[in-house]
Amino acid sequence: MTQLLFILVSFFASVIGCICGIGGGVIIKPVLDAFGLYSVSTISFMSGCIVLSMTAYSVLKAQLAHESVIEKGVSTYLGIGAALGGLVGKQLFDMVKALFENADTVGAVQAAALFAVTLGTAVYTLGRSRIRTRRVEQPAGCVVIGLCLGLMSSFLGIGGGPINLVVLYYFFSMETKPAAQNSLYIILLSQTASLLFTIVRGKVPEFPVVLFICMVCCGILGGVVGRRINKRINNQMVNKLFLGLLVVIMGVCCYNFFRYC
Repeated sequence: MTQLLFILVSFFASVIGCICGIGGGVIIKPVLDAFGLYSVSTISFMSGCIVLSMTAYSVLKAQLAHESVIEKGVSTYLGIGAALGGLVGKQLFDMVKALFENADTVGAVQAAALFAVTLGTAVYTLGRSRIRTRRVEQPAGCVVIGLCLGLMSSFLGIGGGPINLVVLYYFFSMETKPAAQNSLYIILLSQTASLLFTIVRGKVPEFPVVLFICMVCCGILGGVVGRRINKRINNQMVNKLFLGLLVVIMGVCCYNFFRYC
C-alpha cells in the first residue's frame, strides 16, 4: 500500500511540476520524507531521478512539437551555473550530514530551509504585480544566478522547484508559462550534472529498484499529462495552482521538521 502511495505521489507531483515548471521534486522530497521509510539521501536521489525523467520528456517533447519558448542563451547559462551550484550543494549536504550523529537529522535542516524558501516564494508571488522586474542578459550574471539556484536546490534535494520561477520572474521578466518551460530546461541541465556527479563519486545510495523504476515511469507519464493540462489553462490558473501548492509544501515541511527533531 505504501509503495502504491509513493508511485501516486511521483505521478501527481510530476503532473503539477510540469504545469507550473517546478519539476516536482519540491513535492516528492518532503512528502516521501514524511513517510520515514527511507533515508534522506535515498529520497533525495530518487526524487532527483524522477524529476530528471519528467523534465527530459517535457523539454524534448516541446522541441519536437515546435512549441518551445525556451530562451536558450539565458537559460543555458543559468543551467550551467545551476549544474556547478548543484555540485557545491551536494558537498554542502554531505558536510552538514556529517555534523550530526544521526544522519537523518539533516532532514530537519532541509525542512526548515525549504519552509523559508517556500514562504519567501509565496510572499513574492502574491506581491509580484507590484514589484519592478529586471532583465539580466550578461552571461556572467546568468551563471552566478544559476550557481546560487543550483546550490540551494541541490542541498534541499528538490531539483529546482519554486526558486527557479521567482528568479525567472524577477531577474528575467518572464511571464508564467515561458518561465515554466525555461525552469524545466534549467532543472534538466542541473539534474543531469548532479546524477553524473553522484555516479562518478560512487555515492549512489541503496534504493528499492522495482519501486524506483515505477516511480521514474510515473514521472514521465506525469510529464505527458502535465503538458496536456498546461495547454488548456491560462496563466492565472497556473498561478493559483502554484500558490495552493506552496501552502501544502509549507505544511509538509513543518511536519517533517518536528518529526526529525
